[in-house]
Amino acid sequence: MRPTPSRRASATGALLAVAALLAVGVQSGSAAAAPDAAPIAPRQQSASGADPGALPAQLSPAQRAELLREANATKAATAAELGLGAQEKLVVRDVVQDRDGTTHTRYERTYAGLPVLGGDLVVAETKAGRTESVSKASTAALKNIDTSADIAPAAAERQAVAAARSEGSKETAADRAPRKVVWMAEGRPTLAYETVVGGLQHDGTPNELHVVTDAATGEKLYEWQAVHEGTGNTMYSGQVTLGTAPSYTLTDTTRGNHKTNNLNRGTSGSGTLFSGPDDTWGDGTPQNAETAGADAHYGAALTWDYYKNVHGRSGIRGDGVGAYSRVHYGNNYINAFWQDSCFCMTYGDGAGNAKPLTSIDVAAHEMTHGVTSNTARLVYSGESGGLNEATSDIFAAAVEFHANNAQDKGDYLVGEKIDINGDGTPLRYMDKPSKDGASKDAWYSGIGGIDVHYSSGPANHWYYLLSEGSGAKTINGVNYDSPTSDGLPVTGIGRDKASLIWFKALTTKFNSTTNYAGARTGTLAVATELYGANSAEVKAVTDAWAGINVGSRPGGEPGPGKVFENTGDVNIPDLGTVNSPVAVTGIAGNAPSNLKVDVDIKHTWRGDLVIDLVAPDGTAYRLKNASGSDSADNVIATYAVNASSEVANGTWNLRVQDVARYDTGYISNFKLTFP
Repeated sequence: MRPTPSRRASATGALLAVAALLAVGVQSGSAAAAPDAAPIAPRQQSASGADPGALPAQLSPAQRAELLREANATKAATAAELGLGAQEKLVVRDVVQDRDGTTHTRYERTYAGLPVLGGDLVVAETKAGRTESVSKASTAALKNIDTSADIAPAAAERQAVAAARSEGSKETAADRAPRKVVWMAEGRPTLAYETVVGGLQHDGTPNELHVVTDAATGEKLYEWQAVHEGTGNTMYSGQVTLGTAPSYTLTDTTRGNHKTNNLNRGTSGSGTLFSGPDDTWGDGTPQNAETAGADAHYGAALTWDYYKNVHGRSGIRGDGVGAYSRVHYGNNYINAFWQDSCFCMTYGDGAGNAKPLTSIDVAAHEMTHGVTSNTARLVYSGESGGLNEATSDIFAAAVEFHANNAQDKGDYLVGEKIDINGDGTPLRYMDKPSKDGASKDAWYSGIGGIDVHYSSGPANHWYYLLSEGSGAKTINGVNYDSPTSDGLPVTGIGRDKASLIWFKALTTKFNSTTNYAGARTGTLAVATELYGANSAEVKAVTDAWAGINVGSRPGGEPGPGKVFENTGDVNIPDLGTVNSPVAVTGIAGNAPSNLKVDVDIKHTWRGDLVIDLVAPDGTAYRLKNASGSDSADNVIATYAVNASSEVANGTWNLRVQDVARYDTGYISNFKLTFP
């Protein structure tokens, strides 16, 4: 972008969730994407090894408000600089700043006055006012959209209500009339309706199902659940100091007036603020209603302190305003959740109302859903949903370690105190996520199609590898043994650096559509800004991603195993089918359950392509389906195929079918890696 007059003042300063999203989407593509280019000039480093100027600045609420005011005052000039069309407008949503004065401003977009779902973007601007980078959730052109709907809002509402019923809701109407929007999260921008249906889901969790319906055809384009689920004298943390009000209420006057309320088994309303005759709360047992309140209040305080003292963020929104907590939700309710609509965390009491879900890591998990909703707004579906859930697990671990509570020491286990399984095991494991029986250790091409609590596994695994490294070790009395998908070791850089990299990527690089490939790109860009392109930290970030099958090691080393490759170009005829063969020899027995398939196809409008791996006996394994809305160029991807029923030796084929007219291309490279 061209340099512009300075529009910013430099401000310096000493387990499930609901997100009322304006911009949402799911990004498809390769998880082997290369990192964006980043500056490599020599830089002064702090004692921790990071460039001090690239660290997040601690903004006071007043400083943040001033930056937001300036961004609003100049948003028309910003839109013009970005080359947005006359129908497009920017809506300022969030702003963060680095210590060197670089300002990262998040915007939503409107088109002809309609909200654009998936149109969000982040503009990074230097202290001098020069636009340094722009990160968009969608690169499609937003123009020539007919804003006249062909179907009535009532048709969209009926579709949304039917979808909600399939999830257990008993609602017969939407919470509010469908709103007309532009859907930009996938393919060409399209006029659509967004409908929200409330009620309760099958397990008693509040329901906020968003359904997007094509306003021309009535086709359902997308849906996502906006309630993100997770699973004093406290029950889990011992006797602790709580922030309260002088009148003896659980009101933390030093942390944005965060309040903790008692729902008393109800499932609606804000509940009643805990109050008492003295400043002693609970007795450490679940039978005392104040105990769960003390745990939740303490966890909220620890999370507030972590974000403020470590990352300079004053509260969930960065504006110094506290959320509130609701405990004793429902009866025997085994869950906890965050809701934007009430700006609150809510906790059930577990099976038999005996294990409230109010441990430190659960509280940090839920509050972090709020932070994500107010920064990257990773939509809670597909790969971005897995990254959303992983973000909450990542900072749950970071908060727990930072708290250093003697009775709840930091670990890489999620929900280990609440005994949600009834056998003393945690809800999730970060060193090897598959130990819970459902989460995935590594990325594969279909991971966006599973529950977000399980597709979060690779990102949790990445964080553990980057923090502690691979292999066996014992930390705070817990034994870990973390593998890598490529069989090569990863050397950790420490939890503080790993957390900083993820936080800065979340707040300055990620957007609503970020997938695993985008997370790799964003974290590598941040590590480069903080530590330099040739640093050990950048290498560790790269290695940790390779360790979960996202991208390769420096130099492209495939790791141990045998590689069979066809580098010859194979033209793909329009509306035709071709094969690129690879002859496999010298492998005893069957193929593995994690056969690695690397594909490099040059083709305009990749949505035309259907791609299969065909085994020597003719069995086809689908790698990619066609999609009329996927207009991006090229398929550069790494897939993992369970081919354990196939004899390894023989000729394998990459079969590519072009199922639509006009666009053409060729297979550039096809590679099989046998571990």
